[in-house]
Amino acid sequence: MTAADLATAELTLTGRLTTASNATFLGSIGDAVVVYKPVAGEAPLWDFPAGTLARREMAAYLISQTLGWGVVPRTWMRDGPLGEGMVQLWQEQDPAQRAVDLIATDHLPATGWRSVLEGQDQDGQRITLAHEDTPPLRRMAVFDLIVNNADRKGDHILAMADGHRYGVDHGLTLHRDDKLRTVLWGWLGDALTTEERDGIDRVTNGLHDELGRRLTDLLSIDEVASLTARCAQLRAAGRFPAPSGEMPAVPWPLF
Repeated sequence: MTAADLATAELTLTGRLTTASNATFLGSIGDAVVVYKPVAGEAPLWDFPAGTLARREMAAYLISQTLGWGVVPRTWMRDGPLGEGMVQLWQEQDPAQRAVDLIATDHLPATGWRSVLEGQDQDGQRITLAHEDTPPLRRMAVFDLIVNNADRKGDHILAMADGHRYGVDHGLTLHRDDKLRTVLWGWLGDALTTEERDGIDRVTNGLHDELGRRLTDLLSIDEVASLTARCAQLRAAGRFPAPSGEMPAVPWPLF
């Protein structure tokens, strides 16, 4: 379907994702399967302004597009059966793959995975929260640093059959204060690659051009300023940072 069709053709609801904390629906626009999150269905939060989550999802998509890594599936704002909301193309992940997992500590692979934290299961056995060590997931971690993602759960990462990794559920992003909560801490202290630094530069340059103009319709002036500052700080440091601030370093639940 064309972009015009996706924006204007009838959006039909086909189901509801009941595990989501905000009203989230499956739908169809012609033969395209989509996720629809109406602004009217957003639950109030103490630390994010009311009625802004759909626009933050849209802003995260625009930043993903500027990075050029395809982290966020195609996303747009439009009217729907329950009013204006965020619409995103549905992605069917590969059930045989899992980019983040809880693994028995004594069975943790020697290579290809990064450990995040350790704990015990209900039987007292040691388990490790770990994620794969792959370029697509690293790029998602850099994206999360830029957008200040406060809710990167394991289930918000879609492992595709071709090795691509999509990130979804970006309503809790782009706050002006440090809110980073993620399960992707495995590269803490590692130097950014040339590709990752170039991506940050594209966002920085875009903030002075088309990206910046489009974000002013979605975020506050302070939030755009904080985004600009995060890019500058990350580029100057040149490596994955450690957790900071008063917030927990990981979301809960983890998945």
